[in-house]
Amino acid sequence: MERLARGIVNHPKKIIACFLVITFIAVLLIPFVRINYNIADYLPSKAISTKGIKVMENEFEQAIPNLNVMVRDVSLLEALEIKERLSQVPGVGEILWLDDVLDLKKPIEMADEAVVEGFYKNRQALFSVVVEKGFEADVCEAFWEIIGEGAISGEAANLTDMQESAVSEVSLSVAILLPAIIVILLLSTTAWLEPLLFLITIGVSVLINMGTNIIFGEISFITNSISPILQLAVSMDYAIFLLNSFADFRTKEKDLKMAMVRAIMASMTTIAASALTTLFGFLALVFMNFRIGPDLGICLAKGIILSFISVIIFLPALALAGDRYLEKTRHRSLWPDLTKVCKGLVRGFVPLVIVVILMIVPAFWGQRQTAFLYGNSSDDLDRKIGYSNWLINQEFGATNILAFLVPRGEMAKEYELAVRLKEHPLVENVVSYTQSVDPLIPVAFLGKEISEQFYSKDYARLLVYSDLPAEGDLTFQTVEELNALASEYYDHYYLVGQSATLWDMKNTVDVDNVRVNLLAIIAIFLVIAFSFRSFSLPFILLLTIEVAIWINLSFPYFSGTAISFIGYLVLSTIQLGATIDYAILLTDTYLKKRQIMLRREALLAALSSAVKSILVSASILSFAGFTLFLTSSNSIVQDIGLLLGRGTLISMLMVICFLPACLTWGDKLIAKTTQGVNFLNEEGFSVE
Repeated sequence: MERLARGIVNHPKKIIACFLVITFIAVLLIPFVRINYNIADYLPSKAISTKGIKVMENEFEQAIPNLNVMVRDVSLLEALEIKERLSQVPGVGEILWLDDVLDLKKPIEMADEAVVEGFYKNRQALFSVVVEKGFEADVCEAFWEIIGEGAISGEAANLTDMQESAVSEVSLSVAILLPAIIVILLLSTTAWLEPLLFLITIGVSVLINMGTNIIFGEISFITNSISPILQLAVSMDYAIFLLNSFADFRTKEKDLKMAMVRAIMASMTTIAASALTTLFGFLALVFMNFRIGPDLGICLAKGIILSFISVIIFLPALALAGDRYLEKTRHRSLWPDLTKVCKGLVRGFVPLVIVVILMIVPAFWGQRQTAFLYGNSSDDLDRKIGYSNWLINQEFGATNILAFLVPRGEMAKEYELAVRLKEHPLVENVVSYTQSVDPLIPVAFLGKEISEQFYSKDYARLLVYSDLPAEGDLTFQTVEELNALASEYYDHYYLVGQSATLWDMKNTVDVDNVRVNLLAIIAIFLVIAFSFRSFSLPFILLLTIEVAIWINLSFPYFSGTAISFIGYLVLSTIQLGATIDYAILLTDTYLKKRQIMLRREALLAALSSAVKSILVSASILSFAGFTLFLTSSNSIVQDIGLLLGRGTLISMLMVICFLPACLTWGDKLIAKTTQGVNFLNEEGFSVE
């Protein structure tokens, strides 16, 4: 370790140059990292809807409609003309409208009113469009020019909206977060230049992480949106630890380089332990079946490793190169004296602990009852996409399309299934060969343009229309009922569509939730156990943060709101990995103070010593979460941001209010179950 530290301090200019070159290359690579905005692509490959989508892509030229287009105040003839114009836009695979299910040469008054009003109502025409993958943004832009004052909604519209807002929102969140971090760091440091060194050090690692994501080919929009912010907020502590240690040794060592060598060696264990707990928390996401977890977990884990390397190698070189400027910008501490606050906490921890104990059972129960959202649609009427959804739903209700792929060749079964599906009270229409054409007419007698809509070489396709929302208890119940109907006729079939995909997501959640949380807890338990060489401390520290997580995740239930299941899964792991450091820091300080002080004296000294670092770290991380919540238009990113911001504050409060009581009440147990500690035995010290 000393050899590494000496190597770093002896070649600062070379190290700075090397990091800057790597960073420059990484920045050039960032635009070439593809961003995937389709959540369905991250479903497990064994999911039925995932298999069904692949089958349909291979078997049929046309996919399920993924865009709804409403044109206002048009006649039937005008609607047909607009349909023709829309169909000419590059990237449009197919457009389904009234003329595809009815013969418009006959009087429309003679047709089934329910069928007609699913496509044409009050001079409003609603088209169901298949947009080819990769053309979503271009098609939506062209459609707006054609329809004017109409409305566009659906998966392709949501995808386009996310693509358009993603870059600007990430930039906005960084623009808001950086000044806030600078202010927090200025208050907590003693040199005006220190915050700049911190931001350069962690900023370089963030940029390298973003550029090296090119090795994955593509990353999810969730990873792209939150990983830079999380990495910046979570790993800022490492830089603070090292530079504080350097400032301390600088007063003891005449030789500047030797002071840095000792600082690196002294802070290495603390930084490594902090990084490891966060690293294992993020790596637990890799074991999610839903592949957003591995996508995000690997990227964040890579970021933590890069931040660790940057702090241990790049920051010392940077600090040595700029030492004279650091000294010139020294100032008195602007951080308030919190000794009285700490004394108050030590005196009053009994009522605080009682409050926490009373909250544990309701919080645990509440977070288990949380209602989830699985999709990513926008209901914000101030946004164009949200207003379009509202307009179409107001006129036509929600348009929900599912597709059954059943084995081809049994026309009677296909006809009976279509009839049974149409009889379901929540199904508005079924579009299939047997419903659109007399089933007695051989398929070979019809043109290829018609037959290919319904038949491939091996499968027949039945489109099922309803006005159900994309998700919800009633929708998922209906999906199960439709599956049950199909299973009466076929042993082998597929059901695909947005609701079927979301239903598969729902069925993946419970398994992922248990697995990921358990792995994160076990990994962090082992890190704490080995770090402290203790059997009792891992239980105490994990209980502190887990209760904070339960309280945080119970808020949605008690407030009657639903949250993104991705936010729920990711947050429980991230909050544990990122905020367990606060508990480790306080505990480590308490153990050291307890060697030379009595129990309550050591507790006050530890709290007074650690509270500044905890408040600074928690302020940065919570502000990062709230910034994501306030700047993002994406519901998943918003939920992650709100949960992270609130959860960090709750973890901080638990560490400074609940953990001290656990440490002092469990003092004897800790002494017996922790190797190498030598607590003073005298009791009875009181805080003045």
